[in-house]
Amino acid sequence: MQRFRTIERDSVELALADGRTVVVTRVRDPRARRLKLCVDERGARLTMPPRASAVSGRRFLDENREWLAMQLARYATDAIPPLQPGATEALPLRAQLLPLRWSEGRYTRLRRAEDGALEFAITSRTNDATLARALRDFYEGEARADLGRWLPRYLPTLPRPPRRVRFKVMSSQWGSLAPDDSVALDLSLVLARPSAFEYVLVHELCHLLQPDHSRAFWDEVEARFPAWQDERDWFHAHGRQVKASLRTLLG
Repeated sequence: MQRFRTIERDSVELALADGRTVVVTRVRDPRARRLKLCVDERGARLTMPPRASAVSGRRFLDENREWLAMQLARYATDAIPPLQPGATEALPLRAQLLPLRWSEGRYTRLRRAEDGALEFAITSRTNDATLARALRDFYEGEARADLGRWLPRYLPTLPRPPRRVRFKVMSSQWGSLAPDDSVALDLSLVLARPSAFEYVLVHELCHLLQPDHSRAFWDEVEARFPAWQDERDWFHAHGRQVKASLRTLLG
């Protein structure tokens, strides 16, 4: 009998009721226990247990055709357009869209103007890579400014400070604590509402006290951030869109 030990991927086409044909990524995952269809910024994905047949997968897609069409339409509506020099008029930051102006400069840089708007300076040599790098640098600077406001409030209640805090683009997680006490945070948190960002920071800091997600861990979180459940609900509702926006803007 064949045993699947690795994740296998292929794709299948599905015709929707409106005449469109969409490509569904089909993932055969040894950890899966049931058929699961989901939609995110990358498109539609059908996860299948190793023993599920292609016929059962096709039947499952057919049964969920209307739901799939609605989810795809929702993501198309919520999606932020890619960054276009001279054309993009606003950028997301802290759950808001801030007006954006374009100008010529000596080097590529994104900054806050005195009136609170954003200003993107570009040169004749600016390309997609330099745009993305300038945008990422700006977002990380804003995220570190938030960190500088919040971290001193919590450090006195911890056994030790984190060794360092770094920002990176994370596919599914919002944060993590490494064995050496280094904290990693998803850069897209700076696009979320500030209270949600602060909750993730507190969550990871509390792992310096409790390494798991036991009752004792959540007691530590609640003692420092009583509204943590509201922020977790916010991520369930908006988290995918926040991550998708950053990935789109960074290309």
